[in-house]
Amino acid sequence: MSSEQALLRHETPTRSASQRQTALLRANAIRIRRAGLKRDLKSGEKVLVDILARPADWALTAKVYDLLLCVPGVGGVKAAKMLQQCRVSGSKTVGGLSDRQRTELVALLRR
Repeated sequence: MSSEQALLRHETPTRSASQRQTALLRANAIRIRRAGLKRDLKSGEKVLVDILARPADWALTAKVYDLLLCVPGVGGVKAAKMLQQCRVSGSKTVGGLSDRQRTELVALLRR
């Protein structure tokens, strides 16, 4: 392999055990907070419109479809229709929403 090919090839950076442990703890903390968010959405304690309008950094990696399913009265078919109406992919995360998608989805949820 030439040196030019080696530069173009991306390798996973090596991480120390403590760096891996820190990343694992952070990922678990985010998962726990997202699970709590889903429980709060199901109970009505939190409103998805507020989460979408001003998402916390830990909520950015949550799938929009999964959060919609937690809203009382929204099932799989309704969630899919809402995403389709707003032209949002089913695999889109909260952080991946464009301003247009976010605005349309918030407006749709407020109805």
